[in-house]
Amino acid sequence: MNNLSEILTPEFVSEILLPALIAGIAVSLCSSLLGVSLVLKRCSMIGDGLSHVGYGTLCIAIAMGWAPMKVTVPVVIAAAYILLRLSESRLGGDTAIALFSTSALALGIFASSKANLTTDVSHYMFGSILAMTRSDVIFSVILSICVLLVYLLFYDKIFAVTFDENFARATGLNVRFYNLLIAVLTAVTVVLGMMLMGALLISSLMIFPAVTAMRLCKRFRAVVVTAVAVSVSCFLLGLLFSLWFDTAVGASVILVNLAFFLLSSAVSILLRRNSDRSAN
Repeated sequence: MNNLSEILTPEFVSEILLPALIAGIAVSLCSSLLGVSLVLKRCSMIGDGLSHVGYGTLCIAIAMGWAPMKVTVPVVIAAAYILLRLSESRLGGDTAIALFSTSALALGIFASSKANLTTDVSHYMFGSILAMTRSDVIFSVILSICVLLVYLLFYDKIFAVTFDENFARATGLNVRFYNLLIAVLTAVTVVLGMMLMGALLISSLMIFPAVTAMRLCKRFRAVVVTAVAVSVSCFLLGLLFSLWFDTAVGASVILVNLAFFLLSSAVSILLRRNSDRSAN
């Protein structure tokens, strides 16, 4: 506690911690909402693939002297569209993600190594939320609000496409468009989350809250609400843990998510056993 009180000075709280909290909560909200759809559609690896594309693009942008975040967002959105189209071809979704993401990652690493920028881009690989600038926070919050508004606006359509594409198509819904919408929203969230979690861990921020919520709830709306609560709670606890024990924020958040998942799995097993005993 003494160590924590020494860290939490007024200057640190106002200039570093508060912006990190705002950006982290915003990204956690977006990732948990989209994570539910990705897990149910068995497309959870697209987040991992897009994070590799994002990291590669960031490396190239920094090496060229461009604004990294503003360049990466449209490139990763384009990558999401290409991956979606490739997954519909003979390649298949997993193969397309592997080929596309590793190629982009290799190009980024090549560019950063040639420009001697390995240390400058390392925080995008491992995450460094406390190093976010005020402009990064504002950019993240604005895009997060856009993602949340679009998700809420098309909630019913996303629900339909997530659960049964064939039925949604039979009702006249443009399934390809809404799959693309989910992919685009995921792309934006992945780029925003790279400063928070890093390219290696951002997909976990999308998957863990969703699978944790699915252990506890059955209805889609309940799963979404629970995933949001779990994601934000894990982020806050992980951030506190990292400050207290001086550990990496991204890794701390994921470990807290892992603990929540294991706890929810245990609760789910106990509830199922009690239900089976009552039935007998």
